[in-house]
Amino acid sequence: MNKSFFLIAGPCVVESESNAMLIAETLAGITSKLNIPFIFKASYKKANRTRIDSFQGIGDTKALKILDKIRNDFDMKVLTDIHSVEDAAIAAEYVDILQIPAFLCRQTDLLIAAGMTGKGVNIKKGQFLSPHSMKYAVEKVESTGNKNILLTERGTTFGYGDLIVDMRSIPVMKETGYPVIIDITHSLQQPNTASGVSGGLPIYIETIGKSGVAAGADGVFIETHPQPSEALSDGANMLALDKIEALLEKLLLVRNAVI
Repeated sequence: MNKSFFLIAGPCVVESESNAMLIAETLAGITSKLNIPFIFKASYKKANRTRIDSFQGIGDTKALKILDKIRNDFDMKVLTDIHSVEDAAIAAEYVDILQIPAFLCRQTDLLIAAGMTGKGVNIKKGQFLSPHSMKYAVEKVESTGNKNILLTERGTTFGYGDLIVDMRSIPVMKETGYPVIIDITHSLQQPNTASGVSGGLPIYIETIGKSGVAAGADGVFIETHPQPSEALSDGANMLALDKIEALLEKLLLVRNAVI
């Protein structure tokens, strides 16, 4: 019997309708074949880039309408990031799950605004935060009466330019009673490089993925693109779209071995 994790995957940011639709369609086919519950992810804008000249998006409304089209055309749930209180109500009209970026996971007003929408809320654990402290972020969303909450491990700052993943974070955060996700690709970022563009170590995607699933993660988060080297954001740590099926097959084997 397949005891699957669920998958959150997609490009870092909406680059174009054709690119987003291609990725969504490909992932829908793969997850249907493997019987993996699927949530499409793409940011409608990037408000946390290091450099002022980095790509931030194609326009908020345009990108949100593309996410809504994906949700309707493929009958799938869609997730996107928000960065301000005002973003919460706007994005909630187009998507099913609002994601709180790791850097913002302690922002009380943002967490409450997300919770007030009634949408799902995925809180990424800050790179600076212990997993035990995430219960307080959960309480802020719960204070709105919203208990549709997900928590995501995405690595902890290790010096200036690297992240490490403490797999104890997964069972610790599961003590909240909410699903916990291992964000494989963001855990392999190398942030704060001198160039102002994050690097990455995608050669370890399988290692982090297998470890997270073995540690009991309920979900897996992967950013993917047909050509990661040409992606407009986070390409250095993405998984190529044509490699995702093989990875998921391996992760399912791990999942079924440890459950």
